[in-house]
Amino acid sequence: MNGEQKDQLIQKVLDRKDELIELCSNLLKINSENPEGDSTEITNFIDEFLKRAGLETTIYEAAPKRFNLISELKGNGKKKMILCGHTDTVPVGDRSKWSFDPFSGVVKDGYLLGRGASDMKGGVAGIIFALAFLKQEGITPPGDLILALVPDEECGDIYGVPWLLKNKYLDADGSIIAEPASPLNPTIGQKGSCCFKVTIYGKPGHGSLSPFAGRSAIVDAMHAIKEIQTVTDLEINIPEDVLPLIDLSNKFIQGEGMDGYDKVLKKITCNVGTIKGGTGTNVVADKCEVKFDCRLPFGTTQEEVYEYVKTKLNALGIDYSIERFGFRSNANYTSAENPICKSVVDNISYVKKVNAYGVLQWACSDARHFREYGIPVLQYGPAETETIHGFDERVKVQDVVDCALVYILAALDFLED
Repeated sequence: MNGEQKDQLIQKVLDRKDELIELCSNLLKINSENPEGDSTEITNFIDEFLKRAGLETTIYEAAPKRFNLISELKGNGKKKMILCGHTDTVPVGDRSKWSFDPFSGVVKDGYLLGRGASDMKGGVAGIIFALAFLKQEGITPPGDLILALVPDEECGDIYGVPWLLKNKYLDADGSIIAEPASPLNPTIGQKGSCCFKVTIYGKPGHGSLSPFAGRSAIVDAMHAIKEIQTVTDLEINIPEDVLPLIDLSNKFIQGEGMDGYDKVLKKITCNVGTIKGGTGTNVVADKCEVKFDCRLPFGTTQEEVYEYVKTKLNALGIDYSIERFGFRSNANYTSAENPICKSVVDNISYVKKVNAYGVLQWACSDARHFREYGIPVLQYGPAETETIHGFDERVKVQDVVDCALVYILAALDFLED
């Protein structure tokens, strides 16, 4: 599209932006916390919205009350593109620490308020609106535009994107995931992830005789934690081809004022997430479970991390077992030169009137699944980053509108042969 065509399209969207904000507000009013993971209400709402817009939908129940929804706008060409988002959110937590009802969906002072506003109902509203807008305006895209909404990203993502890809319900030449991102910096790559639980076994005894009787699994776990955390000190040989992207991403990190975070993309990070051990203060603990979350840079793999951890634990002479769980992937990315990345970055720059560029993300997401199936992908969605997964989550109304504009323009550009 040329600039004049884009400007006309932008104006049409702006004339209907109140519909987009109302859609986002209504999504925020629906409780879709995961766990429990019941996506019935939100899926039904979206299904009815799309059907009113004249679109057909297909719903797949991957597990009880976990519904994937797909809707497709057929185009004139052979290319296909996916707009993807997850409908589940993390739990609200302690409601007394919220200054507003987390399911209010209120618009106040230029913000949409509620659980999931940034992660990621603002983005979900944008991709739903994008498909409905094109259908209602009678705009036939140059290729097929597919909307995929999944129920299970926040808790293991087993029944969402990977389930759809494995069962061959999704395929495309490129994809945008509406996950939260910086307004000018979509994420075109993610670090890897390996989560594991270490269970340490001790010998019970009377608490009054410790440390002379029994062997405390908790004390052994303390030593184990210290050794496992040294994984962060490992020197990683970063592949030459990703060094420029890492340097550019560190420039972004520093520009965001995140001092001291410049090492994150080149190091293995290690978080001690939970510790559970012992049966009482007067009993020497015979068991202690510790869960770890490690994120992996380019240049290392899950297997290398597990082997390092086992070597450290073996050297301690303790009785233990190790079990993998949760997110598991190696670092992955889509080239900035790929057409899907260029379409999004170019249209962010057009909408925002400031040059945009793609960066790496230190977390992981559904993007890795698309790449495993050979589908180039990047993430771009509206977000008030500091409120994600926290109390008083919110998102700027303007960012929601701008992202919807980018989705529409990028889709039409990308789908051109």
